Amino acid sequence: MLLFRFEPNFDHQPSAAELSEQQYLWGAFIGNLVMQEKLISAHQLGFEERKLSASQEISEGIHIAENQTLGGNMVVLANHIDEATAIGKDCPILAIGGNVEVREILSMD
Repeated sequence: MLLFRFEPNFDHQPSAAELSEQQYLWGAFIGNLVMQEKLISAHQLGFEERKLSASQEISEGIHIAENQTLGGNMVVLANHIDEATAIGKDCPILAIGGNVEVREILSMD
């Protein structure tokens, strides 16, 4: 699984051109994985969030840790974590200062 993290900047609203460029880059990235039959699933996360604590407290708002938030995830077909890491190196989130966390998915059997 690839987890996409970035530092939100609520003071900057991307221009239409910046949004268009990001959409193009993400489309190319995802399309390439589809053509290689490596994409299992992909999800972009919205900005509405609730966090539940062990004490059943509910807090509203995006969770930010170390100045970053989780923006989405992608499950890819890879034979080894090194292959998944190589896939992550082409991720458009890196071009805007974000990062990609690569994790193995374990079966719940």
